[in-house]
Amino acid sequence: MRFDDDAELDTSEVQDARGGGIPGGGLAVGGGVVGVIVLVVGVLLGVDPGKLGLSSSGSGSSGGTAADSSSVDGVTEKCRTGQDANTREDCRIVAVVNSVQDFWEAEYKRRGESYAKARTQLFTARTNTACGSATSAVGPFYCPADQKAYLDLGFFEELKTKFGASGGPFAQAYVVAHEYGHHVQNLKGTLAKAHDGKQGPDSNAVKVELQADCYAGVWAHHATTTPAGSSGRPLLTKLTDEDITDGLDAAAAVGDDRIQEKFQGKVAPESWTHGSADQRQQWFRTGYATGDVDRCDTFR
Repeated sequence: MRFDDDAELDTSEVQDARGGGIPGGGLAVGGGVVGVIVLVVGVLLGVDPGKLGLSSSGSGSSGGTAADSSSVDGVTEKCRTGQDANTREDCRIVAVVNSVQDFWEAEYKRRGESYAKARTQLFTARTNTACGSATSAVGPFYCPADQKAYLDLGFFEELKTKFGASGGPFAQAYVVAHEYGHHVQNLKGTLAKAHDGKQGPDSNAVKVELQADCYAGVWAHHATTTPAGSSGRPLLTKLTDEDITDGLDAAAAVGDDRIQEKFQGKVAPESWTHGSADQRQQWFRTGYATGDVDRCDTFR
Protein backbone atom coordinates (compact mmCIF):
# COMPACT_ATOMS: atom_id res chain seq x y z
CA MET A 1 0.00 0.00 0.00
CA ARG A 2 1.58 3.25 -1.11
CA PHE A 3 0.46 6.82 -1.63
CA ASP A 4 1.59 9.28 -4.28
CA ASP A 5 4.58 11.03 -2.66
CA ASP A 6 3.72 14.35 -4.28
CA ALA A 7 -0.01 14.34 -3.52
CA GLU A 8 -1.25 17.05 -1.17
CA LEU A 9 -3.17 15.87 1.89
CA ASP A 10 -6.30 17.63 3.13
CA THR A 11 -5.87 17.72 6.91
CA SER A 12 -9.16 19.61 7.34
CA GLU A 13 -10.88 16.22 7.16
CA VAL A 14 -9.10 15.01 10.33
CA GLN A 15 -9.31 16.68 13.74
CA ASP A 16 -6.35 15.88 16.00
CA ALA A 17 -7.53 15.81 19.63
CA ARG A 18 -4.91 13.41 20.96
CA GLY A 19 -3.68 14.12 24.43
CA GLY A 20 -6.87 16.01 25.21
CA GLY A 21 -8.68 13.31 27.18
CA ILE A 22 -11.83 14.29 29.04
CA PRO A 23 -13.01 13.37 32.54
CA GLY A 24 -15.05 10.22 33.02
CA GLY A 25 -18.78 10.14 32.54
CA GLY A 26 -21.21 8.24 30.37
CA LEU A 27 -20.93 4.69 29.15
CA ALA A 28 -19.41 3.34 25.97
CA VAL A 29 -20.68 1.06 23.24
CA GLY A 30 -18.80 -1.30 20.99
CA GLY A 31 -16.95 -0.14 17.93
CA GLY A 32 -18.68 0.29 14.61
CA VAL A 33 -21.56 2.70 14.95
CA VAL A 34 -22.77 4.59 18.00
CA GLY A 35 -26.29 5.86 18.43
CA VAL A 36 -27.06 6.88 22.00
CA ILE A 37 -24.16 5.64 24.11
CA VAL A 38 -25.82 3.45 26.73
CA LEU A 39 -24.12 0.03 26.57
CA VAL A 40 -20.64 -1.28 27.22
CA VAL A 41 -18.76 -3.11 24.50
CA GLY A 42 -19.16 -6.47 26.22
CA VAL A 43 -22.94 -6.23 26.17
CA LEU A 44 -23.03 -5.64 22.41
CA LEU A 45 -20.63 -8.48 21.68
CA GLY A 46 -22.13 -10.89 24.20
CA VAL A 47 -18.84 -10.97 26.10
CA ASP A 48 -18.04 -10.26 29.74
CA PRO A 49 -16.41 -6.77 29.49
CA GLY A 50 -13.79 -7.76 32.05
CA LYS A 51 -12.53 -10.48 29.72
CA LEU A 52 -11.87 -8.15 26.81
CA GLY A 53 -8.90 -6.49 28.48
CA LEU A 54 -9.01 -3.51 26.15
CA SER A 55 -7.18 -0.38 27.17
CA SER A 56 -9.12 2.76 28.00
CA SER A 57 -6.08 4.83 28.78
CA GLY A 58 -4.58 5.08 25.31
CA SER A 59 -1.93 2.62 24.22
CA GLY A 60 -0.03 4.60 21.64
CA SER A 61 0.41 3.58 18.03
CA SER A 62 1.60 0.63 16.07
CA GLY A 63 3.96 0.20 13.17
CA GLY A 64 5.67 3.55 13.36
CA THR A 65 7.84 5.89 15.37
CA ALA A 66 6.92 7.45 18.67
CA ALA A 67 5.96 10.56 16.75
CA ASP A 68 3.13 8.65 15.10
CA SER A 69 0.85 8.87 18.13
CA SER A 70 2.07 12.16 19.52
CA SER A 71 -0.20 15.15 19.16
CA VAL A 72 2.62 17.59 19.91
CA ASP A 73 3.22 18.20 16.23
CA GLY A 74 -0.29 17.42 15.08
CA VAL A 75 -1.48 16.26 11.68
CA THR A 76 -2.03 19.80 10.42
CA GLU A 77 1.65 20.64 10.72
CA LYS A 78 3.19 17.29 9.86
CA CYS A 79 0.87 15.65 7.34
CA ARG A 80 1.31 17.63 4.14
CA THR A 81 1.98 15.09 1.37
CA GLY A 82 1.64 11.47 0.37
CA GLN A 83 5.27 11.02 1.33
CA ASP A 84 4.31 11.88 4.91
CA ALA A 85 1.55 9.29 4.70
CA ASN A 86 4.07 6.68 3.62
CA THR A 87 6.23 7.32 6.69
CA ARG A 88 3.86 8.32 9.54
CA GLU A 89 0.90 6.39 10.87
CA ASP A 90 -1.22 9.43 11.70
CA CYS A 91 -0.57 10.90 8.26
CA ARG A 92 -1.54 7.56 6.74
CA ILE A 93 -4.93 7.88 8.40
CA VAL A 94 -5.32 11.37 6.92
CA ALA A 95 -4.48 10.00 3.47
CA VAL A 96 -6.93 7.10 3.81
CA VAL A 97 -9.70 9.46 4.92
CA ASN A 98 -8.94 11.68 1.91
CA SER A 99 -8.94 8.71 -0.46
CA VAL A 100 -12.17 7.22 0.90
CA GLN A 101 -13.97 10.54 0.67
CA ASP A 102 -12.56 11.22 -2.81
CA PHE A 103 -14.17 7.96 -3.88
CA TRP A 104 -17.56 8.64 -2.29
CA GLU A 105 -17.62 12.18 -3.64
CA ALA A 106 -16.97 10.83 -7.15
CA GLU A 107 -19.53 8.04 -6.69
CA TYR A 108 -22.24 10.43 -5.55
CA LYS A 109 -21.45 12.81 -8.41
CA ARG A 110 -21.70 9.92 -10.88
CA ARG A 111 -25.21 9.30 -9.57
CA GLY A 112 -26.16 12.97 -9.82
CA GLU A 113 -26.06 13.43 -6.05
CA SER A 114 -23.98 15.43 -3.60
CA TYR A 115 -21.82 13.79 -0.94
CA ALA A 116 -21.52 15.47 2.47
CA LYS A 117 -18.05 14.91 3.89
CA ALA A 118 -17.44 13.71 7.45
CA ARG A 119 -14.47 14.39 9.68
CA THR A 120 -12.42 11.87 11.63
CA GLN A 121 -11.31 12.76 15.13
CA LEU A 122 -8.11 11.23 16.49
CA PHE A 123 -8.20 11.00 20.28
CA THR A 124 -6.39 9.43 23.20
CA ALA A 125 -8.07 7.51 26.01
CA ARG A 126 -11.42 9.31 26.16
CA THR A 127 -13.45 11.78 24.15
CA ASN A 128 -16.76 13.61 24.05
CA THR A 129 -19.07 13.12 21.09
CA ALA A 130 -22.57 14.23 20.18
CA CYS A 131 -23.53 10.64 21.04
CA GLY A 132 -22.04 10.86 24.52
CA SER A 133 -18.75 10.14 26.24
CA ALA A 134 -16.59 7.27 24.93
CA THR A 135 -13.28 5.65 25.81
CA SER A 136 -10.66 3.91 23.70
CA ALA A 137 -12.12 0.58 24.82
CA VAL A 138 -15.00 0.91 22.35
CA GLY A 139 -12.66 0.77 19.36
CA PRO A 140 -13.17 2.96 16.29
CA PHE A 141 -16.75 4.16 15.88
CA TYR A 142 -18.99 6.53 13.96
CA CYS A 143 -21.41 8.93 15.62
CA PRO A 144 -24.33 9.86 13.34
CA ALA A 145 -25.36 12.78 15.56
CA ASP A 146 -22.23 14.78 14.69
CA GLN A 147 -21.29 12.83 11.54
CA LYS A 148 -17.78 12.06 12.77
CA ALA A 149 -15.64 8.94 12.90
CA TYR A 150 -13.61 8.54 16.11
CA LEU A 151 -10.31 6.70 16.38
CA ASP A 152 -7.61 6.09 18.98
CA LEU A 153 -4.55 4.92 17.05
CA GLY A 154 -3.72 2.56 19.90
CA PHE A 155 -6.54 0.34 18.63
CA PHE A 156 -4.38 -0.86 15.77
CA GLU A 157 -1.85 -2.36 18.18
CA GLU A 158 -4.66 -4.03 20.10
CA LEU A 159 -6.08 -5.35 16.84
CA LYS A 160 -2.88 -7.41 16.60
CA THR A 161 -2.07 -8.19 20.22
CA LYS A 162 -5.57 -8.79 21.61
CA PHE A 163 -7.59 -9.79 18.55
CA GLY A 164 -4.86 -11.68 16.69
CA ALA A 165 -4.96 -9.81 13.37
CA SER A 166 -1.82 -9.69 11.25
CA GLY A 167 -2.00 -5.89 11.13
CA GLY A 168 -0.40 -3.81 8.41
CA PRO A 169 -1.25 -0.46 6.81
CA PHE A 170 -4.21 -1.77 4.84
CA ALA A 171 -5.76 -3.34 7.95
CA GLN A 172 -5.88 0.21 9.26
CA ALA A 173 -7.30 1.47 5.97
CA TYR A 174 -10.04 -1.18 6.10
CA VAL A 175 -11.09 0.02 9.57
CA VAL A 176 -11.29 3.64 8.43
CA ALA A 177 -13.18 2.75 5.24
CA HIS A 178 -15.64 0.68 7.28
CA GLU A 179 -16.45 3.65 9.52
CA TYR A 180 -17.02 5.84 6.46
CA GLY A 181 -19.32 3.12 5.21
CA HIS A 182 -21.45 3.94 8.25
CA HIS A 183 -21.37 7.61 7.28
CA VAL A 184 -22.70 6.75 3.83
CA GLN A 185 -25.41 4.63 5.47
CA ASN A 186 -26.31 7.59 7.63
CA LEU A 187 -26.62 9.82 4.56
CA LYS A 188 -28.78 7.22 2.84
CA GLY A 189 -31.00 6.67 5.89
CA THR A 190 -29.95 3.03 6.16
CA LEU A 191 -28.14 3.37 9.47
CA ALA A 192 -31.33 3.74 11.51
CA LYS A 193 -32.24 0.14 10.66
CA ALA A 194 -29.56 -1.05 13.10
CA HIS A 195 -31.43 0.34 16.09
CA ASP A 196 -34.37 -2.08 16.21
CA GLY A 197 -33.06 -3.79 19.35
CA LYS A 198 -32.56 -7.16 17.68
CA GLN A 199 -29.41 -9.28 17.55
CA GLY A 200 -28.24 -12.42 15.76
CA PRO A 201 -26.77 -13.40 12.38
CA ASP A 202 -29.83 -12.19 10.45
CA SER A 203 -30.46 -9.02 12.47
CA ASN A 204 -30.44 -5.56 10.97
CA ALA A 205 -27.53 -4.67 13.26
CA VAL A 206 -25.41 -7.33 11.57
CA LYS A 207 -26.62 -6.38 8.09
CA VAL A 208 -25.62 -2.76 8.69
CA GLU A 209 -22.10 -3.82 9.72
CA LEU A 210 -21.72 -6.20 6.79
CA GLN A 211 -22.84 -3.51 4.37
CA ALA A 212 -20.16 -1.18 5.79
CA ASP A 213 -17.62 -3.96 5.16
CA CYS A 214 -18.86 -4.23 1.58
CA TYR A 215 -18.59 -0.46 1.11
CA ALA A 216 -14.99 -0.67 2.38
CA GLY A 217 -14.32 -3.29 -0.29
CA VAL A 218 -15.87 -1.12 -3.00
CA TRP A 219 -13.58 1.76 -2.03
CA ALA A 220 -10.55 -0.59 -2.15
CA HIS A 221 -11.57 -1.67 -5.66
CA HIS A 222 -11.47 1.94 -6.89
CA ALA A 223 -8.78 3.34 -4.57
CA THR A 224 -5.97 3.35 -7.12
CA THR A 225 -8.10 4.91 -9.88
CA THR A 226 -10.23 7.55 -8.16
CA PRO A 227 -8.61 10.98 -8.63
CA ALA A 228 -7.65 12.87 -5.47
CA GLY A 229 -9.15 16.35 -5.40
CA SER A 230 -8.06 18.48 -8.34
CA SER A 231 -4.78 16.68 -9.03
CA GLY A 232 -6.38 14.28 -11.49
CA ARG A 233 -4.29 11.45 -10.04
CA PRO A 234 -5.27 8.83 -7.47
CA LEU A 235 -3.89 9.43 -3.99
CA LEU A 236 -3.31 5.71 -3.48
CA THR A 237 -0.94 4.40 -6.15
CA LYS A 238 -0.26 0.84 -5.04
CA LEU A 239 -2.46 -1.83 -3.47
CA THR A 240 -1.22 -5.42 -3.43
CA ASP A 241 -2.80 -8.82 -2.87
CA GLU A 242 -0.97 -8.90 0.45
CA ASP A 243 -2.66 -5.65 1.45
CA ILE A 244 -6.08 -7.09 0.69
CA THR A 245 -5.19 -10.20 2.69
CA ASP A 246 -4.34 -7.99 5.67
CA GLY A 247 -7.72 -6.27 5.32
CA LEU A 248 -9.56 -9.59 5.16
CA ASP A 249 -7.64 -10.81 8.19
CA ALA A 250 -8.63 -7.70 10.15
CA ALA A 251 -12.27 -8.19 9.16
CA ALA A 252 -12.17 -11.78 10.39
CA ALA A 253 -10.43 -10.86 13.64
CA VAL A 254 -13.33 -8.63 14.68
CA GLY A 255 -16.02 -11.13 13.73
CA ASP A 256 -18.46 -11.78 16.57
CA ASP A 257 -17.70 -15.51 16.64
CA ARG A 258 -13.93 -14.96 16.84
CA ILE A 259 -14.29 -12.41 19.64
CA GLN A 260 -16.72 -14.52 21.64
CA GLU A 261 -14.63 -17.66 21.29
CA LYS A 262 -11.48 -15.81 22.35
CA PHE A 263 -12.86 -13.89 25.31
CA GLN A 264 -15.65 -16.09 26.67
CA GLY A 265 -14.74 -19.52 25.33
CA LYS A 266 -17.99 -20.11 23.45
CA VAL A 267 -19.91 -18.70 20.52
CA ALA A 268 -23.41 -17.30 21.05
CA PRO A 269 -24.84 -16.38 17.61
CA GLU A 270 -28.06 -15.07 19.13
CA SER A 271 -26.12 -12.09 20.54
CA TRP A 272 -24.22 -11.16 17.36
CA THR A 273 -24.28 -7.51 16.32
CA HIS A 274 -21.44 -7.31 13.76
CA GLY A 275 -21.43 -10.65 11.94
CA SER A 276 -19.17 -13.69 11.89
CA ALA A 277 -15.61 -13.72 10.58
CA ASP A 278 -16.79 -15.49 7.42
CA GLN A 279 -19.64 -13.05 6.86
CA ARG A 280 -17.39 -10.03 7.24
CA GLN A 281 -14.81 -11.40 4.86
CA GLN A 282 -17.48 -12.45 2.35
CA TRP A 283 -18.99 -8.98 2.13
CA PHE A 284 -15.65 -7.19 1.93
CA ARG A 285 -14.74 -9.55 -0.93
CA THR A 286 -18.05 -8.81 -2.66
CA GLY A 287 -17.35 -5.09 -2.60
CA TYR A 288 -13.73 -5.48 -3.65
CA ALA A 289 -14.45 -7.93 -6.48
CA THR A 290 -17.33 -5.97 -8.02
CA GLY A 291 -16.56 -2.36 -7.16
CA ASP A 292 -20.33 -1.90 -7.29
CA VAL A 293 -22.13 -0.14 -4.44
CA ASP A 294 -25.43 -1.68 -5.57
CA ARG A 295 -24.04 -5.17 -4.87
CA CYS A 296 -23.79 -4.26 -1.18
CA ASP A 297 -27.48 -4.73 -0.40
CA THR A 298 -27.12 -6.95 2.66
CA PHE A 299 -30.80 -6.42 3.48
CA ARG A 300 -32.06 -8.14 0.34
